[in-house]
Amino acid sequence: STRHCPWKMNQLPPKSPVASPVSESTNSRVEALDSLSMDSFWLEVENIKQSAEAEQEECSLADVKTPEEGEAEAEWLQDAGLSELLGDPGSDKDNLVLLSTLTRTQAAAVQRRLDTYSRSRRRKNKHPVRDVRDIFGVGSSEVSAEKEESSPDPLWHNLRTSNTQRKTQDYSCTVRNPGKEEVFNMDVAYSEQAAVLLKGSFLSESRKLKDGNALTRFKIPKGRLGVTRIGDLSAQDMKKIPTLALIELTALCDILGFELKRNKAAKLKTTEKRLFGVPLNTLLENDQKLLPNTKVPLLLQALLSCLEKRGLETEGILRVSGSQTRIKSLEQKLERDFYSGLFRWDEVHQNDVSGLLKRFIRELPAPLLTAEYLPAFAAVQNIPDLKQRLQALNLLILILPEPNRNTLKALLEFLSKVVARENNNKMNLWNVSTVMAPNLFMHKGLPNKIPEGKEKQLAEGAADVVRMMIHYQDLLWTVSSFLVAQVRKLNESNSKRYQFCDKRIKNLLRKIHADKDKVEKNQGEPSKIVKVHASLLLKDSLEVHLNNATRVADVLRQFQKNLCQNGWNIVNTVNLLKCNNSMDCTNLLLYEVGGNIGEHCLDPDTYLLDLYHINPHAEWIIKQNPSYPRMF
Repeated sequence: STRHCPWKMNQLPPKSPVASPVSESTNSRVEALDSLSMDSFWLEVENIKQSAEAEQEECSLADVKTPEEGEAEAEWLQDAGLSELLGDPGSDKDNLVLLSTLTRTQAAAVQRRLDTYSRSRRRKNKHPVRDVRDIFGVGSSEVSAEKEESSPDPLWHNLRTSNTQRKTQDYSCTVRNPGKEEVFNMDVAYSEQAAVLLKGSFLSESRKLKDGNALTRFKIPKGRLGVTRIGDLSAQDMKKIPTLALIELTALCDILGFELKRNKAAKLKTTEKRLFGVPLNTLLENDQKLLPNTKVPLLLQALLSCLEKRGLETEGILRVSGSQTRIKSLEQKLERDFYSGLFRWDEVHQNDVSGLLKRFIRELPAPLLTAEYLPAFAAVQNIPDLKQRLQALNLLILILPEPNRNTLKALLEFLSKVVARENNNKMNLWNVSTVMAPNLFMHKGLPNKIPEGKEKQLAEGAADVVRMMIHYQDLLWTVSSFLVAQVRKLNESNSKRYQFCDKRIKNLLRKIHADKDKVEKNQGEPSKIVKVHASLLLKDSLEVHLNNATRVADVLRQFQKNLCQNGWNIVNTVNLLKCNNSMDCTNLLLYEVGGNIGEHCLDPDTYLLDLYHINPHAEWIIKQNPSYPRMF
């Protein structure tokens, strides 16, 4: 029998503001969104429902079941790379290396979950877990502050039951001076920033959202070490980021008084199809056999390319639904002809292509935002302060598996292009967000029903999260410098192979903070001569004299100047010169390799003497930008 989606058009909530269990400041933001029509959202829900009914599937906004006490904490510790703390006394080193990089708030988050898990184990009469303090050898007086926060922890108890007690703290900064640029600090851990605000009972003077497009502009201040984007770090270093981001996100949620909700990983069903309903990893494995290094499924690339060429100017693109019959027929043709190159994209109507795009996203066996973290993405709406919502989203993006993150970025870049053509296609940022939210947040693999009366709140919140991901994607795809610093410390600790079991570490929870910069310790060395390698371009390395003002861009200009002066093949050199004979550095990149980092593509504004002090054992290598045609 056909199973119905829990949201039906004749059951839609009224457009007037309704009470909801979230904080008052969140309600104010949602009420302000009321003027922004949700019609597109509900129309999209109805389209999804009809498609699901036709195929006898169930659709639902993802929710999460409540796990047993201790179960969620055990899974969290495993995902955070701390599984040995669950009771294996034989292996401490890896845990200690990770724990030694944590800030105070991050360490408190770990301790809190260990305490909860330990209590649940004792109740079940199982083998007790090890305490962080036992491993560190920290005296009870040294962790009294942490213990006061973490056991039995009334804050953690409260956020399991209700969020209503947070009304005394006002973090509401939905839009603060929308025409003015605000600083987005990535040098200090977000949870540490939140703790400072909380400790000082910071009350922000803010204005509520009145206009759908009035979103605050944020600027990431470039420190002496520049800014690191996703993709700038090596694969081995990026593998460390999700673990650190999960711990930091949990610490941030603890400070803000929100529970980080996670689902269990979904069990993927096998399918005979090759394109639709196929796991991202499988799609990419198949695509990489045809085109090595493919990072976004070829089908998605083709769908987006077709829409970019012919659909960006189409009025109502994404919102206006194509024919369900034609879309189903096109899906079958793609399954048959896509890889052979016989599919005729020029014969397909743009609205049908947008329907295929949304269908591709919905048909993924697991949500694009992952089954585990879809509830967390949805819960971001409950954080009243815009900057802290973006901090949480930034960490969630970093936690996503690489295939999901790359695919999501490709989708968001396309959606930005749709919004940029608003004058022609009549699809502004809010329109696009309301249409895409059901496709990202409703999934047939997560059939938990939404409590009655919460549909409106969750719908508007989901659309708001999508809007933030589209509008702030450049910021969200940045790796915070405090996380890069933690990666460096992990690499340093692993390379030194500290004998933690023999050398008791006192005050470790207080000692190491990711926001402290080692540059200050090395300011006594005003200059340095280093060698920069460019093996693919020159046989000999380039000697560079560094001072406090030397940046990456300066070295690249010096390198290009040397190429020209040494008479390097003029055919190859011509692409390095602009029409006005000034040097163009965009063709070349400088990488930091080795030492306490795997490989790091450097920001052109990085000050190299500061970087040398941070990582004196690294090599610096000039490579050609892979985005440009090869010159040799």
